[in-house]
Amino acid sequence: MVLDAWDHVSVQVGPDTTVAELKREAVARARGIAPLRDDCEVKFRGALVLDEQTTMAALGVGPNAALIVLSARRRPVK
Repeated sequence: MVLDAWDHVSVQVGPDTTVAELKREAVARARGIAPLRDDCEVKFRGALVLDEQTTMAALGVGPNAALIVLSARRRPVK
């Protein structure tokens, strides 16, 4: 899910795909839905993925797993 777009984006990845590659693909696909900033972060099972060079296999991502891509900056409360 790309949070700024509030939409699910399906991305086919293999076990050797890095988190950085997944993030780039998800943001590229979601740009047609909503404008996104390039400073995004990825969360898996609610935890921030700190090392984006980690592979899907090392992270423990299984088939049909959900990862969230969201802005790294906090939004001001109105």
